[in-house]
Amino acid sequence: MDALATASGTKAQVVNEHVIEIISDSGEGAQTCGQMFADLCAKNGNGIWTVEIIPAEIQPPSRSRAGASGYRLRLGSKPVTNAGDFADLVIAFNEQVLYSRIDSGALHAGTQLFVDQSWAENPDPDIRRKYRDAIADFTGRGYLVTEVPIEQECRKHTDDARKGKNMWVLGMLCAIYDFDPELVHAEIRKRFLKKGDASVRQNQTLFIDGYDWALENVQQRFQVPAQKLTFPMVVMNGNQALALGVLAAGIEVCSMYPITPATSASHFLASAIGKTGGIVHQAEDEIAAIGFAIGCSYAGKTAVTITSGPGLALKTEFLGLAVMAEVPLVVVVVQRGGPSTGLPTKVEQGDLLAALYASPGDSPKIVIAPATIEECFHFMVMARKLAEDFRGPVMVLSDSNLATGQKPFARPELRESWLAPPVDQSPWDPSVPPFAWDPATGLSRRPVPGQRGGEFVLTSLAHDEESHVAYDSKINQRSMEMRSRKLAVLRKALKPPKVYGDPSGDLLVIGWGSTLGAIEEAVDRLRSEGHRVSSVHLRFLSPMEPGLKEIFSRFRKVMTVEINYSDEIAGTFVTQESRRYSQLAQLLRSSTLVDIDCWSRVPGSPLPPGMIEEQLRLRLLALAPESASGEN
Repeated sequence: MDALATASGTKAQVVNEHVIEIISDSGEGAQTCGQMFADLCAKNGNGIWTVEIIPAEIQPPSRSRAGASGYRLRLGSKPVTNAGDFADLVIAFNEQVLYSRIDSGALHAGTQLFVDQSWAENPDPDIRRKYRDAIADFTGRGYLVTEVPIEQECRKHTDDARKGKNMWVLGMLCAIYDFDPELVHAEIRKRFLKKGDASVRQNQTLFIDGYDWALENVQQRFQVPAQKLTFPMVVMNGNQALALGVLAAGIEVCSMYPITPATSASHFLASAIGKTGGIVHQAEDEIAAIGFAIGCSYAGKTAVTITSGPGLALKTEFLGLAVMAEVPLVVVVVQRGGPSTGLPTKVEQGDLLAALYASPGDSPKIVIAPATIEECFHFMVMARKLAEDFRGPVMVLSDSNLATGQKPFARPELRESWLAPPVDQSPWDPSVPPFAWDPATGLSRRPVPGQRGGEFVLTSLAHDEESHVAYDSKINQRSMEMRSRKLAVLRKALKPPKVYGDPSGDLLVIGWGSTLGAIEEAVDRLRSEGHRVSSVHLRFLSPMEPGLKEIFSRFRKVMTVEINYSDEIAGTFVTQESRRYSQLAQLLRSSTLVDIDCWSRVPGSPLPPGMIEEQLRLRLLALAPESASGEN
């Protein structure tokens, strides 16, 4: 590990990456601190991936494991694709919130802890005792503990230290990682200007005090070299990318009802869509939101509704209407833990089967899943086009890991072709029925209100090509076939997914959604040892990309890695016949008839690459000895 002189003259360790966490009680601004530091790192040219640590309760108890709130940042010299394994450095506003990170496996022996020491002098003897016991416990676990007078220092500049700690800690981080404080002053001004110049000055003072204190008192210094940017970049989280994708697609109406973790996408959209002539409609509930969106889409302008798992459950009846009436619609589902209200602020990939099947009868729909924050942007453009071309709902499955994680990516070059075309108001040929299904493709041109000669009665009942209610068995069979045929046509237009690694080998790992970076990092680690491991990541889940069975045939074992529930084969009463598989594994087993294994977890946090690597290694060991040796 190299060392370079910092601005203060202190030697800094040069590291390729570091994982940093800022942990506090809810409402103390740790996330604001983390977001600002992440923005600074990204603008510096570093690779980043972030995770918001959010308690499940709105007002959780202070100084508790359940109340831990904060921010995790993986900072690298090269592009970063996931949150990593263990934290290298943690700053905690109290000692008790650290236990939630210990419980989740986020720390390891050698993690450097900076803990606010004000609790050692608290008037409450029980708090003092808990603080002393925790510090001793942390040291005994092998963490490198430094006690920091965060609250005492903040009280020099504000009466409410809770509202000053985050900027003081931001200064501390900038000193430890050798960032120019002058660059941060402009960011602070931009962040707090709406609160007035006095607020800006106070936060800048807190920042510089934390910076100066760290220069004088903290021996640890790190530099994570940055790459020189050669093209324009943007940095944002997945919900912001979804919102900007809505604008880039030319979608003019978003109808939604607030729900964690999807709400910030509509908030961001509401702040910008007016500039493009669009609106965000906040409905009275989830059912009204999708009803409003379907009405707008029926009128000729494809709309989007944004929700999460519980909202999806409420929207299912209207989703069936969009399928039956063949009305274009974009539905974004930012997944969270379930069932019911489950884990509102935690990540899960538990809504795949609900997206596909949670509707009475056969309701085929297109389901796609972005795997990166950049794809959150581009998939919205694709979703609108697919909804209009195939005349039905398109569901975009994101999750809270993508929603709140920040990452830089190449600034998109906007194209006019992305925008929705003008509504066609040319006269309709009255001899063409409103559902003139092409017998080969199931596709039909859609009349919209206002087209002379195109008037028809829209119904959610079984109907014929003329949109007349029809219960005739032949007509019902034909209409079902035509709606399903569209998925077969789309699948024919798709390309087989790319294999990450060698095209054949011992073990193939299948993933979807935000697990991409962690899976590929785990695969890379094993491949560096000579193991014959590859991966495939699916973006189209309905219809699935073609060629999967042929790809699977080139590997001795195929398994999925997912963040949803599956039974462990060693579980009590669980047998090969009774075992419940993870959701993508179920789909792949039924569609390919390949004996696909799975490993999944529902920890409420992103799967770290080290945990995935461990499970893949166990699968390799279960294969023939020559594959476990690491030799090709």
